[in-house]
Amino acid sequence: MSERPAGRARKAHSAQVIRTERLTPHMQRVVLGGEGLADFAAGTCTDHYVKLLFPAEGVTYPEPFDLQRIREEFPRDQWPVTRTYTVRAWDPEHRELTLDFVIHGDEGLAGPWAVRVRPGETVRFMGPGGAYAPDASADWHLLAGDESALPAIAAALEALPDSAEARAFVEVPGPEEEQKIDSDVNVVWLHRGDRPVGAALLEAVRTLDFPEGRVHAFVHGEAAFVKELRRLLRVERQIPRENLSISGYWRLGHNEDGWQASKREWNARIEAEQEGASAA
Repeated sequence: MSERPAGRARKAHSAQVIRTERLTPHMQRVVLGGEGLADFAAGTCTDHYVKLLFPAEGVTYPEPFDLQRIREEFPRDQWPVTRTYTVRAWDPEHRELTLDFVIHGDEGLAGPWAVRVRPGETVRFMGPGGAYAPDASADWHLLAGDESALPAIAAALEALPDSAEARAFVEVPGPEEEQKIDSDVNVVWLHRGDRPVGAALLEAVRTLDFPEGRVHAFVHGEAAFVKELRRLLRVERQIPRENLSISGYWRLGHNEDGWQASKREWNARIEAEQEGASAA
């Protein structure tokens, strides 16, 4: 017997792979296009994301693809599997959507797919979502994240006016993972090496000489270091919550299904703890 969802599923977008490109040893780009993107629209957010829909193994869905129908007629273990990815760029004129994928060999679902997918193949996804864009009224901007946050950080830096003051830190495995970003901001590339994920970022932000004025901060990546940077910024630096965009994109030891199932509760608990410490 199929499980009926509590709410109605939104309509899924359908697109075709236009081209792919290996940007670095561990970053793969996939560009989508086609008539199915005619009603796709992205606003001014620089952290827009989409939820890719991967068919359950061995399952074929009826055409035309209807996610609501699938959820009504198929058991839950046969629903498409979702994976969330930041929109690196959206070109409405040419109707091209660019997504970048972190690759860890054969590990995971979306990364291996991005490596083997070929032009002409169909991709379905939900979205976009998103909530952050650099605040033009801020005196300066702080952007910090690991490679999972690199597409959003790059998009934000490219959206900043030339006169904007910003400090940007991106942690990657090594120098071969650095990318060219079309921005005048001097990105500080932190090479992780054998250190734990986020250790270099914590050190860099903790020792940063903060400029004067109101900061607007974007901090995303692995949940454990994001938690520590949230504490640093909210509790130690006393930066108001409304000036911060902070969230864990992923968590060591969890796949996306497990992390998304616990993320809301985890974030709420951490925020409550740190808000209490900030007010003390």
